[in-house]
Amino acid sequence: MLLRNALAFALLASAAAAQQKLSLDEAVRRALLRNTASLTAQQEIARAEAILRELRSPSLPLLTGNAAATRLDAARALGDRILQPRDSVIANLQLTVPLLAPQHWAQWSHAGDQVEVARLSYEDARRAIGVAAARAYLTVMAQHRLVAINTQARDAARSHVEDARARFEVGSGNRLDVVRSAQELATDESQLAASLANLARASEALGVLVGEEGPVEVDEQVALPVPPGAEEAMRDAEERRYDVRAQRERAEAARRVLRDSYTDYLPLLQGVLQPFYQNASTTTPTTGWQAQLVLTLPLYDGGFRYGAQHERAALYEEQKIQLEGLLRQARSDVRTAFETVRRADESVASARSAARLAHEALAMSNLAYREGATNDLEVVDAERRARDADTAALVAEDAARQARIDLLAASGRWP
Repeated sequence: MLLRNALAFALLASAAAAQQKLSLDEAVRRALLRNTASLTAQQEIARAEAILRELRSPSLPLLTGNAAATRLDAARALGDRILQPRDSVIANLQLTVPLLAPQHWAQWSHAGDQVEVARLSYEDARRAIGVAAARAYLTVMAQHRLVAINTQARDAARSHVEDARARFEVGSGNRLDVVRSAQELATDESQLAASLANLARASEALGVLVGEEGPVEVDEQVALPVPPGAEEAMRDAEERRYDVRAQRERAEAARRVLRDSYTDYLPLLQGVLQPFYQNASTTTPTTGWQAQLVLTLPLYDGGFRYGAQHERAALYEEQKIQLEGLLRQARSDVRTAFETVRRADESVASARSAARLAHEALAMSNLAYREGATNDLEVVDAERRARDADTAALVAEDAARQARIDLLAASGRWP
Protein backbone atom coordinates (compact mmCIF):
# COMPACT_ATOMS: atom_id res chain seq x y z
CA MET A 1 0.00 0.00 0.00
CA LEU A 2 2.73 2.46 0.97
CA LEU A 3 4.78 1.62 -2.10
CA ARG A 4 1.79 1.92 -4.41
CA ASN A 5 0.78 5.33 -3.04
CA ALA A 6 4.36 6.57 -3.20
CA LEU A 7 4.62 5.42 -6.81
CA ALA A 8 1.34 7.12 -7.71
CA PHE A 9 2.50 10.35 -6.13
CA ALA A 10 5.82 10.18 -7.98
CA LEU A 11 4.07 9.60 -11.31
CA LEU A 12 1.72 12.53 -10.71
CA ALA A 13 4.63 14.75 -9.69
CA SER A 14 6.57 13.86 -12.85
CA ALA A 15 3.49 14.50 -14.99
CA ALA A 16 2.96 17.86 -13.29
CA ALA A 17 6.58 18.77 -14.00
CA ALA A 18 5.98 18.12 -17.71
CA GLN A 19 2.89 20.35 -17.78
CA GLN A 20 3.19 23.95 -18.79
CA LYS A 21 2.97 26.41 -15.92
CA LEU A 22 0.91 29.56 -16.36
CA SER A 23 0.66 32.69 -14.30
CA LEU A 24 -2.78 33.92 -13.26
CA ASP A 25 -2.75 36.74 -15.81
CA GLU A 26 -1.68 34.41 -18.61
CA ALA A 27 -4.31 31.82 -17.69
CA VAL A 28 -7.05 34.46 -17.74
CA ARG A 29 -5.74 35.88 -21.03
CA ARG A 30 -5.79 32.46 -22.70
CA ALA A 31 -9.24 31.72 -21.36
CA LEU A 32 -10.55 34.98 -22.80
CA LEU A 33 -9.05 34.13 -26.19
CA ARG A 34 -9.77 30.42 -26.44
CA ASN A 35 -12.74 29.58 -24.27
CA THR A 36 -15.79 28.26 -26.10
CA ALA A 37 -18.13 30.82 -24.57
CA SER A 38 -15.84 33.68 -25.64
CA LEU A 39 -15.58 32.36 -29.20
CA THR A 40 -19.36 31.92 -29.35
CA ALA A 41 -19.90 35.49 -28.17
CA GLN A 42 -17.57 36.70 -30.91
CA GLN A 43 -19.72 34.91 -33.47
CA GLU A 44 -22.78 36.61 -32.02
CA ILE A 45 -21.17 39.95 -32.85
CA ALA A 46 -20.55 38.75 -36.41
CA ARG A 47 -24.16 37.58 -36.59
CA ALA A 48 -25.47 40.97 -35.39
CA GLU A 49 -23.32 42.74 -37.97
CA ALA A 50 -24.69 40.44 -40.69
CA ILE A 51 -28.25 41.24 -39.61
CA LEU A 52 -27.34 44.93 -39.77
CA ARG A 53 -26.29 44.50 -43.40
CA GLU A 54 -29.51 42.64 -44.14
CA LEU A 55 -31.70 45.38 -42.67
CA ARG A 56 -29.63 48.13 -44.27
CA SER A 57 -30.17 46.77 -47.79
CA PRO A 58 -33.78 48.08 -48.28
CA SER A 59 -32.46 51.62 -47.70
CA LEU A 60 -29.95 51.34 -50.56
CA PRO A 61 -30.49 51.22 -54.33
CA LEU A 62 -31.51 47.90 -55.87
CA LEU A 63 -30.47 46.91 -59.39
CA THR A 64 -32.05 43.87 -61.04
CA GLY A 65 -31.89 42.44 -64.55
CA ASN A 66 -34.60 40.46 -66.34
CA ALA A 67 -34.62 38.61 -69.64
CA ALA A 68 -37.12 36.38 -71.40
CA ALA A 69 -37.06 34.48 -74.69
CA THR A 70 -40.42 33.48 -76.23
CA ARG A 71 -41.27 31.15 -79.12
CA LEU A 72 -44.84 31.11 -80.44
CA ASP A 73 -46.54 28.49 -82.61
CA ALA A 74 -46.57 31.08 -85.40
CA ALA A 75 -45.96 34.76 -85.94
CA ARG A 76 -48.87 37.07 -85.27
CA ALA A 77 -49.77 39.03 -88.39
CA LEU A 78 -52.41 41.37 -89.66
CA GLY A 79 -52.57 40.74 -93.37
CA ASP A 80 -49.05 41.06 -94.69
CA ARG A 81 -47.93 42.98 -91.63
CA ILE A 82 -46.27 40.99 -88.82
CA LEU A 83 -47.34 42.37 -85.43
CA GLN A 84 -45.37 39.89 -83.31
CA PRO A 85 -42.63 37.63 -84.59
CA ARG A 86 -42.56 33.93 -83.80
CA ASP A 87 -39.31 34.31 -81.76
CA SER A 88 -38.86 37.27 -79.44
CA VAL A 89 -36.43 38.43 -76.76
CA ILE A 90 -37.17 40.91 -74.00
CA ALA A 91 -34.52 42.25 -71.57
CA ASN A 92 -34.43 45.11 -69.11
CA LEU A 93 -32.55 46.56 -66.19
CA GLN A 94 -34.47 48.00 -63.27
CA LEU A 95 -32.90 50.42 -60.80
CA THR A 96 -34.97 51.12 -57.67
CA VAL A 97 -33.82 53.95 -55.42
CA PRO A 98 -35.56 54.57 -52.07
CA LEU A 99 -36.11 58.31 -51.86
CA LEU A 100 -38.21 58.37 -48.71
CA ALA A 101 -38.03 55.20 -46.57
CA PRO A 102 -38.39 56.09 -42.87
CA GLN A 103 -39.33 52.55 -41.83
CA HIS A 104 -36.19 51.10 -43.43
CA TRP A 105 -34.02 53.84 -41.97
CA ALA A 106 -35.37 53.12 -38.48
CA GLN A 107 -34.72 49.38 -38.88
CA TRP A 108 -31.17 50.16 -39.98
CA SER A 109 -30.61 52.24 -36.86
CA HIS A 110 -32.13 49.61 -34.59
CA ALA A 111 -29.91 46.91 -36.08
CA GLY A 112 -26.90 49.08 -35.23
CA ASP A 113 -28.11 49.18 -31.63
CA GLN A 114 -28.16 45.38 -31.55
CA VAL A 115 -24.56 45.25 -32.74
CA GLU A 116 -23.57 47.37 -29.74
CA VAL A 117 -25.61 45.10 -27.47
CA ALA A 118 -23.79 42.08 -28.90
CA ARG A 119 -20.42 43.71 -28.25
CA LEU A 120 -21.30 44.50 -24.65
CA SER A 121 -22.67 40.98 -24.20
CA TYR A 122 -19.35 39.67 -25.50
CA GLU A 123 -17.51 41.70 -22.87
CA ASP A 124 -19.89 40.36 -20.22
CA ALA A 125 -19.14 36.81 -21.38
CA ARG A 126 -15.42 37.60 -21.09
CA ARG A 127 -16.03 38.84 -17.56
CA ALA A 128 -17.71 35.57 -16.59
CA ILE A 129 -14.93 33.57 -18.24
CA GLY A 130 -12.26 35.59 -16.46
CA VAL A 131 -13.90 34.99 -13.08
CA ALA A 132 -14.25 31.26 -13.81
CA ALA A 133 -10.61 31.03 -14.91
CA ALA A 134 -9.39 32.85 -11.79
CA ARG A 135 -11.49 30.60 -9.56
CA ALA A 136 -10.17 27.48 -11.28
CA TYR A 137 -6.61 28.80 -10.99
CA LEU A 138 -6.98 29.43 -7.25
CA THR A 139 -8.56 25.99 -6.83
CA VAL A 140 -5.54 24.31 -8.41
CA MET A 141 -3.23 26.36 -6.20
CA ALA A 142 -5.21 25.37 -3.10
CA GLN A 143 -5.21 21.71 -4.12
CA HIS A 144 -1.41 21.82 -4.43
CA ARG A 145 -1.16 23.12 -0.89
CA LEU A 146 -3.63 20.52 0.33
CA VAL A 147 -1.49 17.79 -1.24
CA ALA A 148 1.53 19.25 0.57
CA ILE A 149 -0.36 19.31 3.89
CA ASN A 150 -1.54 15.71 3.52
CA THR A 151 1.94 14.62 2.42
CA GLN A 152 3.46 16.24 5.49
CA ALA A 153 0.85 14.60 7.72
CA ARG A 154 1.46 11.25 6.03
CA ASP A 155 5.22 11.52 6.55
CA ALA A 156 4.75 12.48 10.20
CA ALA A 157 2.36 9.55 10.71
CA ARG A 158 4.83 7.20 9.02
CA SER A 159 7.61 8.32 11.35
CA HIS A 160 5.30 7.78 14.29
CA VAL A 161 4.49 4.25 13.11
CA GLU A 162 8.19 3.43 12.83
CA ASP A 163 8.81 4.81 16.31
CA ALA A 164 5.86 2.86 17.79
CA ARG A 165 7.06 -0.37 16.19
CA ALA A 166 10.58 0.19 17.43
CA ARG A 167 9.29 0.74 20.95
CA PHE A 168 7.12 -2.35 20.73
CA GLU A 169 10.03 -4.49 19.54
CA VAL A 170 12.27 -3.45 22.44
CA GLY A 171 9.46 -3.87 24.95
CA SER A 172 8.92 -0.25 25.92
CA GLY A 173 5.71 0.09 23.90
CA ASN A 174 2.58 -1.92 23.29
CA ARG A 175 0.62 -3.30 20.36
CA LEU A 176 -2.18 -0.74 20.82
CA ASP A 177 0.23 2.11 20.09
CA VAL A 178 1.31 0.41 16.85
CA VAL A 179 -2.30 -0.14 15.74
CA ARG A 180 -3.33 3.44 16.51
CA SER A 181 -0.39 4.95 14.64
CA ALA A 182 -0.92 2.60 11.68
CA GLN A 183 -4.59 3.54 11.55
CA GLU A 184 -3.68 7.23 11.49
CA LEU A 185 -1.16 6.55 8.71
CA ALA A 186 -3.81 4.76 6.64
CA THR A 187 -6.18 7.69 7.12
CA ASP A 188 -3.53 10.16 5.99
CA GLU A 189 -2.74 8.05 2.92
CA SER A 190 -6.43 7.93 2.03
CA GLN A 191 -6.73 11.70 2.28
CA LEU A 192 -3.54 12.17 0.28
CA ALA A 193 -4.89 9.96 -2.52
CA ALA A 194 -8.16 11.92 -2.55
CA SER A 195 -6.32 15.26 -2.67
CA LEU A 196 -4.14 14.01 -5.55
CA ALA A 197 -7.29 13.03 -7.47
CA ASN A 198 -8.84 16.43 -6.77
CA LEU A 199 -5.64 18.14 -7.93
CA ALA A 200 -5.72 16.23 -11.22
CA ARG A 201 -9.40 17.08 -11.68
CA ALA A 202 -8.83 20.78 -10.94
CA SER A 203 -5.82 20.97 -13.30
CA GLU A 204 -7.84 19.38 -16.10
CA ALA A 205 -10.74 21.80 -15.49
CA LEU A 206 -8.34 24.74 -15.70
CA GLY A 207 -6.89 23.31 -18.92
CA VAL A 208 -10.36 23.17 -20.46
CA LEU A 209 -11.07 26.77 -19.45
CA VAL A 210 -7.86 28.11 -20.99
CA GLY A 211 -8.29 26.03 -24.15
CA GLU A 212 -5.40 23.63 -23.61
CA GLU A 213 -5.34 19.94 -24.50
CA GLY A 214 -4.41 18.70 -21.07
CA PRO A 215 -3.93 19.84 -17.47
CA VAL A 216 -2.26 23.13 -16.59
CA GLU A 217 0.09 23.93 -13.74
CA VAL A 218 -0.02 27.16 -11.73
CA ASP A 219 2.31 29.37 -9.73
CA GLU A 220 2.40 28.82 -6.00
CA GLN A 221 1.70 32.47 -5.21
CA VAL A 222 -0.50 35.07 -6.91
CA ALA A 223 -0.82 38.83 -6.50
CA LEU A 224 -4.41 39.95 -6.93
CA PRO A 225 -5.25 43.58 -7.75
CA VAL A 226 -6.09 45.80 -4.83
CA PRO A 227 -9.90 46.03 -4.46
CA PRO A 228 -11.46 49.51 -4.62
CA GLY A 229 -13.10 51.30 -1.73
CA ALA A 230 -16.76 50.77 -0.93
CA GLU A 231 -18.09 53.94 -2.57
CA GLU A 232 -15.90 53.54 -5.63
CA ALA A 233 -16.86 49.89 -5.99
CA MET A 234 -20.55 50.74 -5.80
CA ARG A 235 -20.16 53.38 -8.48
CA ASP A 236 -18.07 51.10 -10.70
CA ALA A 237 -20.66 48.33 -10.37
CA GLU A 238 -23.24 50.59 -12.00
CA GLU A 239 -20.94 52.11 -14.61
CA ARG A 240 -18.25 49.56 -15.48
CA ARG A 241 -19.84 46.13 -15.18
CA TYR A 242 -20.53 44.88 -18.68
CA ASP A 243 -23.68 42.99 -17.75
CA VAL A 244 -25.16 46.26 -16.44
CA ARG A 245 -23.95 48.19 -19.48
CA ALA A 246 -25.36 45.58 -21.85
CA GLN A 247 -28.74 45.61 -20.12
CA ARG A 248 -28.77 49.41 -20.12
CA GLU A 249 -28.11 49.35 -23.86
CA ARG A 250 -30.91 46.80 -24.37
CA ALA A 251 -33.33 49.08 -22.52
CA GLU A 252 -32.21 52.10 -24.54
CA ALA A 253 -32.51 50.14 -27.79
CA ALA A 254 -36.05 49.08 -26.86
CA ARG A 255 -36.90 52.72 -26.09
CA ARG A 256 -35.68 53.82 -29.51
CA VAL A 257 -37.68 51.08 -31.22
CA LEU A 258 -40.79 52.28 -29.40
CA ARG A 259 -39.99 55.91 -30.20
CA ASP A 260 -39.70 55.17 -33.93
CA SER A 261 -43.09 53.45 -34.13
CA TYR A 262 -44.41 56.55 -35.90
CA THR A 263 -42.47 55.55 -39.02
CA ASP A 264 -45.00 52.76 -39.60
CA TYR A 265 -47.51 55.44 -40.58
CA LEU A 266 -45.28 57.35 -43.01
CA PRO A 267 -45.32 56.87 -46.81
CA LEU A 268 -42.63 55.14 -48.86
CA LEU A 269 -41.36 56.90 -52.01
CA GLN A 270 -39.23 55.06 -54.55
CA GLY A 271 -37.71 56.09 -57.86
CA VAL A 272 -37.62 53.41 -60.57
CA LEU A 273 -35.55 53.64 -63.78
CA GLN A 274 -35.94 50.85 -66.36
CA PRO A 275 -34.00 50.74 -69.66
CA PHE A 276 -35.16 47.91 -71.94
CA TYR A 277 -34.58 45.99 -75.16
CA GLN A 278 -37.25 44.00 -76.98
CA ASN A 279 -38.07 42.59 -80.39
CA ALA A 280 -41.42 41.15 -79.40
CA SER A 281 -43.62 43.69 -81.14
CA THR A 282 -43.48 46.04 -84.05
CA THR A 283 -45.71 48.52 -82.26
CA THR A 284 -43.14 49.36 -79.54
CA PRO A 285 -39.56 50.57 -79.98
CA THR A 286 -36.72 48.06 -79.82
CA THR A 287 -34.89 50.01 -77.13
CA GLY A 288 -35.95 52.65 -74.67
CA TRP A 289 -36.36 53.52 -71.02
CA GLN A 290 -38.96 54.58 -68.56
CA ALA A 291 -38.83 56.27 -65.16
CA GLN A 292 -41.37 56.20 -62.35
CA LEU A 293 -41.96 57.69 -58.94
CA VAL A 294 -43.84 55.14 -56.82
CA LEU A 295 -45.53 56.42 -53.66
CA THR A 296 -46.88 53.87 -51.18
CA LEU A 297 -49.10 55.20 -48.41
CA PRO A 298 -50.24 52.70 -45.74
CA LEU A 299 -53.89 53.39 -44.94
CA TYR A 300 -55.26 50.33 -43.19
CA ASP A 301 -53.46 47.14 -42.15
CA GLY A 302 -55.97 45.42 -39.88
CA GLY A 303 -54.47 46.89 -36.71
CA PHE A 304 -50.99 45.45 -37.17
CA ARG A 305 -49.20 48.73 -36.44
CA TYR A 306 -51.13 49.28 -33.21
CA GLY A 307 -50.33 45.77 -32.04
CA ALA A 308 -46.65 46.21 -32.91
CA GLN A 309 -46.51 49.46 -30.97
CA HIS A 310 -48.06 47.84 -27.88
CA GLU A 311 -45.63 44.95 -28.16
CA ARG A 312 -42.68 47.35 -28.30
CA ALA A 313 -44.00 49.26 -25.29
CA ALA A 314 -44.26 46.02 -23.29
CA LEU A 315 -40.74 45.00 -24.35
CA TYR A 316 -39.37 48.37 -23.26
CA GLU A 317 -41.01 48.03 -19.85
CA GLU A 318 -39.56 44.52 -19.49
CA GLN A 319 -36.06 45.78 -20.28
CA LYS A 320 -36.42 48.61 -17.76
CA ILE A 321 -37.56 46.17 -15.07
CA GLN A 322 -34.63 43.87 -15.82
CA LEU A 323 -32.22 46.81 -15.66
CA GLU A 324 -33.58 47.90 -12.29
CA GLY A 325 -33.27 44.36 -10.98
CA LEU A 326 -29.74 43.99 -12.32
CA LEU A 327 -28.64 47.27 -10.74
CA ARG A 328 -30.13 46.15 -7.45
CA GLN A 329 -28.31 42.82 -7.74
CA ALA A 330 -25.03 44.54 -8.65
CA ARG A 331 -25.19 46.74 -5.56
CA SER A 332 -26.04 43.69 -3.47
CA ASP A 333 -23.08 41.82 -4.96
CA VAL A 334 -20.73 44.62 -3.93
CA ARG A 335 -22.07 44.79 -0.38
CA THR A 336 -21.96 41.01 -0.04
CA ALA A 337 -18.43 40.85 -1.45
CA PHE A 338 -17.14 43.45 1.02
CA GLU A 339 -18.71 41.65 3.95
CA THR A 340 -17.39 38.30 2.72
CA VAL A 341 -13.86 39.69 2.36
CA ARG A 342 -13.98 41.12 5.86
CA ARG A 343 -15.23 37.91 7.40
CA ALA A 344 -12.81 35.83 5.33
CA ASP A 345 -9.86 37.87 6.57
CA GLU A 346 -11.00 37.33 10.15
CA SER A 347 -11.33 33.61 9.45
CA VAL A 348 -7.82 33.47 7.98
CA ALA A 349 -6.32 35.13 11.05
CA SER A 350 -8.11 32.74 13.40
CA ALA A 351 -7.33 29.66 11.29
CA ARG A 352 -3.65 30.51 11.09
CA SER A 353 -3.52 31.04 14.82
CA ALA A 354 -5.24 27.70 15.37
CA ALA A 355 -2.79 25.96 13.03
CA ARG A 356 0.18 27.49 14.84
CA LEU A 357 -1.16 26.39 18.22
CA ALA A 358 -1.97 22.91 16.87
CA HIS A 359 1.63 22.45 15.73
CA GLU A 360 2.90 23.66 19.08
CA ALA A 361 0.65 21.10 20.77
CA LEU A 362 1.94 18.41 18.40
CA ALA A 363 5.53 19.25 19.19
CA MET A 364 4.79 19.16 22.92
CA SER A 365 2.93 15.85 22.59
CA ASN A 366 5.83 14.28 20.66
CA LEU A 367 8.28 15.49 23.29
CA ALA A 368 6.13 14.18 26.14
CA TYR A 369 5.68 10.85 24.33
CA ARG A 370 9.42 10.40 23.88
CA GLU A 371 9.94 11.22 27.57
CA GLY A 372 7.27 8.70 28.55
CA ALA A 373 5.03 11.32 30.09
CA THR A 374 2.04 10.54 27.86
CA ASN A 375 0.70 7.75 25.69
CA ASP A 376 0.40 7.23 21.96
CA LEU A 377 -3.22 8.37 21.87
CA GLU A 378 -2.21 11.93 22.71
CA VAL A 379 0.26 12.00 19.83
CA VAL A 380 -2.23 10.57 17.31
CA ASP A 381 -4.84 13.07 18.40
CA ALA A 382 -2.34 15.95 18.15
CA GLU A 383 -1.29 14.85 14.63
CA ARG A 384 -4.92 14.74 13.52
CA ARG A 385 -5.64 18.15 15.02
CA ALA A 386 -2.57 19.67 13.37
CA ARG A 387 -3.54 18.26 9.98
CA ASP A 388 -7.12 19.47 10.35
CA ALA A 389 -5.95 22.91 11.48
CA ASP A 390 -3.63 23.22 8.46
CA THR A 391 -6.49 22.19 6.18
CA ALA A 392 -8.85 24.69 7.80
CA ALA A 393 -6.25 27.46 7.38
CA LEU A 394 -5.85 26.50 3.72
CA VAL A 395 -9.61 26.58 3.18
CA ALA A 396 -9.84 29.99 4.87
CA GLU A 397 -7.01 31.42 2.76
CA ASP A 398 -8.56 30.09 -0.43
CA ALA A 399 -11.94 31.52 0.57
CA ALA A 400 -10.30 34.92 1.17
CA ARG A 401 -8.70 34.91 -2.27
CA GLN A 402 -11.95 33.79 -3.90
CA ALA A 403 -13.79 36.55 -2.05
CA ARG A 404 -11.41 39.15 -3.49
CA ILE A 405 -12.01 37.81 -6.98
CA ASP A 406 -15.76 38.15 -6.33
CA LEU A 407 -15.28 41.72 -5.10
CA LEU A 408 -13.25 42.69 -8.16
CA ALA A 409 -15.83 41.07 -10.46
CA ALA A 410 -18.75 42.67 -8.63
CA SER A 411 -17.20 46.12 -9.12
CA GLY A 412 -16.45 45.49 -12.80
CA ARG A 413 -12.67 45.41 -12.31
CA TRP A 414 -12.05 41.75 -13.23
CA PRO A 415 -10.76 40.66 -15.61
